[in-house]
Amino acid sequence: MSPRTSERSLRAWQVAVLVAMLLLWHAISRNEQTAFFLGEPVKVAGRVWSWFLPVDVGANALFPEGLAGRADIYVHLGVTLLETVLAFAIGTVLGLAVGLWLALAPTASAISEPYIKALNSMPRVILAPIFAMWFGLGIWSKVALAVTLVFFIVFFNVYQGVREVSPVVLANARMLGASRRQLLRTVYLPSATSWVFSSLHTSVGLAFVGAVVGEYLGSARGVGYLILQAEGTFDVNTVFAGIVVLTAFALLLDALVGRIERRLMKWQPRQGETERL
Repeated sequence: MSPRTSERSLRAWQVAVLVAMLLLWHAISRNEQTAFFLGEPVKVAGRVWSWFLPVDVGANALFPEGLAGRADIYVHLGVTLLETVLAFAIGTVLGLAVGLWLALAPTASAISEPYIKALNSMPRVILAPIFAMWFGLGIWSKVALAVTLVFFIVFFNVYQGVREVSPVVLANARMLGASRRQLLRTVYLPSATSWVFSSLHTSVGLAFVGAVVGEYLGSARGVGYLILQAEGTFDVNTVFAGIVVLTAFALLLDALVGRIERRLMKWQPRQGETERL
């Protein structure tokens, strides 16, 4: 079986699993009491349709009640995406910088180790009210909360990646006269790159989590705010619609990270190529 055929078969199975899950959800939601708690997939799709498409496209005929409670999703989604992207970028840069610094400075690493462990063990959600006091109820309190989630994931992966550089490679590079800056560029960073991208895929979801949780605790805009309002009126279909929208954009951002990873990691053999070797 060729790799292309295998990939198509895998995609077909993935789509089949998704369709089966939706059909099961639809069957369960036929019961009114169950639908109150789990929602109905058709109405969830109608809510998403009504958010993103104009009123005059006939969505109301396709999805009953699809246009009820129409919201300016672009404004809310734009706020959440801005918070997420800022937190993702800031947390990644800070995690990369601090991870490299402590991995290359054993004394500073030994001194700061108990404090880093204590900060990482702290439930970061409890910092949300403090950030709201410091930065107000605008986007920066949400960004700050999400940064605390992204930072430690990136930090520990970079730290571990640099610490696991082969001593033989380091010794050879030093024998060839490599300076500290050259070691950083040609040995340490390439060693940590795969660890960094592994952490970024996890950080995408955490950046969304931080932004949405911050909106839950105090905000007038954002998808988290829409979900909170829907929960207050027991509108479970809108809650699931918000979850679907957030999941879709999280997957898009993760796909963008994956594309950048493939471009920067061309030197690394893929799994299929490794198996053939």
